[in-house]
Amino acid sequence: MACDEAVPIAGGSNALVHLKPAPVVARVMTGTSMLHDDTERWLAREVAVAAFLAERTDLAVPPSDLLPPGPHEQDGLWMTMWKFVPHDAQAPLPEPRELGRSLRDLHAALAGFQGDLAPLSEIRAWLERLLAQVRPSSSLTRADIGWLRVKLDALTPAVFESSLPAQAIHGDASMSNLLRTERGLVWNDLEDVCAGPVAWDLAGLAAGARARGQSEAFVEELLVAYGDPGVDLAAFFEAHALYDVVWQAFEGRRRPQATKRAAASLALLREGSAG
Repeated sequence: MACDEAVPIAGGSNALVHLKPAPVVARVMTGTSMLHDDTERWLAREVAVAAFLAERTDLAVPPSDLLPPGPHEQDGLWMTMWKFVPHDAQAPLPEPRELGRSLRDLHAALAGFQGDLAPLSEIRAWLERLLAQVRPSSSLTRADIGWLRVKLDALTPAVFESSLPAQAIHGDASMSNLLRTERGLVWNDLEDVCAGPVAWDLAGLAAGARARGQSEAFVEELLVAYGDPGVDLAAFFEAHALYDVVWQAFEGRRRPQATKRAAASLALLREGSAG
């Protein structure tokens, strides 16, 4: 495949590189690679789910059809190949009704997937591993870390080992994983796809809207547009808040500012739990 220029288009937990002029994006794992014992199997699940969706809907970015999508390993780095989807990176945030309906439609399409998926409880296992590597500091004390472990245990029955119906879900349904295209919203980054209650995705999307400063009216309109998830979302909101604290605390090993954000988020989580 001809590639005259490799253009980075995003960074963070993954590096995304547009292999111009081909309509192909290489997603190279960076920050999240340590979360999984079997990286190849994890990425293969993502590709399988995306290929499944591509045959049924245009709601998600499809794997590349110009070369094998992978997973591929080179020099210790794992990557997958995706179709480049033209989009407006500067587009304003979607309206709440559009967000809720887009997630509902994605779940409807995902419901038919019967392939191999990890359960939502694997995310709990990630959080345990991350917590084990967080070191106490002036911003996040040993007692704080202990409280996070206790809270994780308390949330496990209602969220990570829930008896609610499980299906294939996005796993990281946030506005940062949505692209604004000419045909509407398109979901991206399915690497956290797993089998769990739809409430996990719905709470994640709503929590992300709050984190971006959206009003409670915005969040309520989003939830109404999605429809009844069949469960009170309170525990799922707490679980997402806990996830954010733990990830920021872990990131604090290389970015000290992240530890301060983790401490601030922990204070909010504790306040909400007490209330």
